[in-house]
Amino acid sequence: MKNVTDSFVSFGYWPSAGSFGFNTDILATNPINLSVVLGVLIFFGKGVLSDLLDNRKQRILNTIRNSEELRRGAIEQLEKARVRLWKVEMEADQFRVNGYSEIEREKLNLINSTSKTLEQLENYKNETIYFEQQRAINQVRQRVFQQALQGALGTLTSCLNNELHLRTISANIGMFGAMKEITD
Repeated sequence: MKNVTDSFVSFGYWPSAGSFGFNTDILATNPINLSVVLGVLIFFGKGVLSDLLDNRKQRILNTIRNSEELRRGAIEQLEKARVRLWKVEMEADQFRVNGYSEIEREKLNLINSTSKTLEQLENYKNETIYFEQQRAINQVRQRVFQQALQGALGTLTSCLNNELHLRTISANIGMFGAMKEITD
């Protein structure tokens, strides 16, 4: 660095070659300056620029490789998910079919058991009606019999006096005696 500074300081000691002024010849001065600057930039910047471009190229290639690997992994996962989805759909269809047939079977069982229960209830109802009719008939018979008995007892009591009573008893004894002779 000291040599570079010394070289610029030494320019100040150079004797001027003539007069001091502006060089207005654009073609003579600017292309030379530009070519020197470009040459220095190319010479020193070539390695740096090449390294920067190589690093950038490697990063891009690594990103592309990583993206390709991620894409392959995503495709594999997508295929696995599709296979799992297909299996689950098949199982769901099977459950649905089995569920519908099970529901139909249960429905038929329920209808059959309900119809049997209704038939049994109808039989119980008919038996109950028959029993109640028989009971009512028996009650009516009993009442008629009681009323007939009471009427007969009333008639007997009112019509029967001692003499009629004795004659009825002797007639019955005579009938029993005749029956006894027949059976002997």
